[in-house]
Amino acid sequence: MIFQPAIIALLLASGLGLAMLLAAAPFAVQVIRHWDIQSGAERQLQLERRTYLFSTLLTFVLALQGMALLLFVFNADRMAVLFVGAMCAVGTLSVNPYGFPALLLQMAVFFLAAIWLVINHVDTRAPDYPLVRIKYGLLLALLPVLAASFLVQLQYFLGLKANVITSCCGSLFSESSQALSGDLAALPPALAMLGFYGVLGAAVAVAGYHAWTHRGGFKNHAGPPQVLLGPLGGQGRTAAFSGGGYLVALTSGGALVAALTGILSFVSLYIYEHPHHHCPFCILKPEYDYQGYWLYIPLFVATAAGLAVGALQFFRRVPSLATVVPATTARLAGIAAAGYLMFTAIATLMMLRSNLILFG
Repeated sequence: MIFQPAIIALLLASGLGLAMLLAAAPFAVQVIRHWDIQSGAERQLQLERRTYLFSTLLTFVLALQGMALLLFVFNADRMAVLFVGAMCAVGTLSVNPYGFPALLLQMAVFFLAAIWLVINHVDTRAPDYPLVRIKYGLLLALLPVLAASFLVQLQYFLGLKANVITSCCGSLFSESSQALSGDLAALPPALAMLGFYGVLGAAVAVAGYHAWTHRGGFKNHAGPPQVLLGPLGGQGRTAAFSGGGYLVALTSGGALVAALTGILSFVSLYIYEHPHHHCPFCILKPEYDYQGYWLYIPLFVATAAGLAVGALQFFRRVPSLATVVPATTARLAGIAAAGYLMFTAIATLMMLRSNLILFG
């Protein structure tokens, strides 16, 4: 089965990312040890020229990981027909012990790659490239995660056997299941809805407020950063609520958990119009008009943007980034707020259009 086109594409994407990071690792060590933007030495000039090349290649490779996550889930659902007992991606991922770890690692790579791309973008906006050492150090930290993702994926795909009888989603995502998924499926719908709308509402409010209070942070001029009056009188917008970015990241992580819990506990029931079908993967199938993609894509984009806002807060006091970071976090927070709002609106519309009545 490893010769399936989608599997080959996934292994190529993961392998290419790992190969690029391995190739960049020695250069990353050189940058961390010898980078000095004030130096006019030949070694520094060579490092500067090579950073443009490596940054461009790594941007392409890491951006590819976002599409790889989408393809991984799509392929798992598409291959369900090849295995006895499989009804959706759950059956495919349950064929051997490496399926779900491969999915979780691919998700981790997606979020970490998104954060690195944002940091790289911010670094290129400053004339002195203040984050060069940091971003190449982060590449070295990302290397073992990408290596683990590739190796687990390889083990998973090599272990796919058509003669294996796998389990369907009903055994994993049922109220009687002893796993965590069973506990989430058994949540009372009213309590699950309260947490769903409460946490997502908080994420939208926090991200939207951060976007609004930092929307004028970047001014394209050579002078010192302008101090913009914020809602607290004399507090400058670039300085106001400096810890708000961490709160955006925290609520974004909570929103991801609340959203996935909500899909599992009650949103899926409305989509299937069945009071006991809790699978969060079957909603990706064509017989349900691929509705799951309309939920998961804005959710994951919003979460990546929200987490990146928190990551950038570590660099808000760098002098050359004093206006770049607030402006970038404002745009990212706006994306996060819009993504969570879109996800919530789509989920609500799906429930309103359903013929299922959970509350009599």
